[in-house]
Amino acid sequence: MHERQQKTDGRTEVEAGVEADDDTATDAETNTGEEPNSTVGSLPLSRILVTWVELTLVGFAGAALGTVASGPPQLVVFLATTLLSVGVLFYNVDRLVDDRLGA
Repeated sequence: MHERQQKTDGRTEVEAGVEADDDTATDAETNTGEEPNSTVGSLPLSRILVTWVELTLVGFAGAALGTVASGPPQLVVFLATTLLSVGVLFYNVDRLVDDRLGA
């Protein structure tokens, strides 16, 4: 009798005298009852769209306030709009990373 080790799903099984085809594994043998942990196909598209909407709103609000103001207040509005845009990006990227890492 010969023994062969076969790796399946990270587990090692020792078969004595029986050679199994890799194609003959049934669903009961390969299904561990756990959901796959990969989130590659399920990126939160809604979070990306929310980011774009928030950036657009901040940009339009800054443009509207910038046209009303003139001189030094216009510079302050420009800097505040830039700061808010960076804040929106950082917040939403942080949320995307947290969702991706499952934290």
